[in-house]
Amino acid sequence: MVSVTHNIKLTYRIALFLAALALYIYNPASISFSAGEKRHFILVVIWPIYVADMVLSFFPINFESIGCQKQFAENFSPKAQLKEPKSQKQKRDKSAAMVAIAWIIFNAAIGALYFFKLIDEGILLLISLVFSFCDMICIMFFCPFQLWFMKNKCCVTCRIYNWGYAMMFTPLIFIKSLYTWSLVALSLGVLLKWEITYRRHPQRFSETTNDSLSCANCEDKLCRHKKSLWQLLKR
Repeated sequence: MVSVTHNIKLTYRIALFLAALALYIYNPASISFSAGEKRHFILVVIWPIYVADMVLSFFPINFESIGCQKQFAENFSPKAQLKEPKSQKQKRDKSAAMVAIAWIIFNAAIGALYFFKLIDEGILLLISLVFSFCDMICIMFFCPFQLWFMKNKCCVTCRIYNWGYAMMFTPLIFIKSLYTWSLVALSLGVLLKWEITYRRHPQRFSETTNDSLSCANCEDKLCRHKKSLWQLLKR
């Protein structure tokens, strides 16, 4: 079921990007947020879809990956060792901080391009939509954050799994609009809930203390996608 959910998300996120790209090529003003411009595509399609996505992430859902659901008490299966070594947590937190810094720098560069009028609002939206389907690619196929920063064995144990929404909507911070800022605010709410839960219940986030995250009990099998891809590339 989790695999089906991921495939559905990847498909509609790519579809939203392609639709927005086609509209932008045909008429850039059609996806602009500027006063007086039409926003039907934003209001009727993109905005409610992602709002619904984010609202659902505040609640336990059985068709989502344990990677994002490990924050909830019902998905915590305690091991005999209820506290992991302090060094492991410090290492995870340091890696997460490095991801945050890299992401801020990267998006600051995007913001600079916008403020110097080298790109417009439509491009910012398209970048955000690219981030949205790349989020699924990271989960299903290849994750640069896992490889270069986090070094975690799989998405199930990922420290920053639920950072996805905040990361994908970062470019929209630069656009002054109720629609963009509400998406940003809600995504930050998802991030804040994740981080508060992590601080209050760190045992839920570690394979050392939560048996639900062990390979033996994993039902997601997300690693299969990535292993299959690497085997294909090695041929």
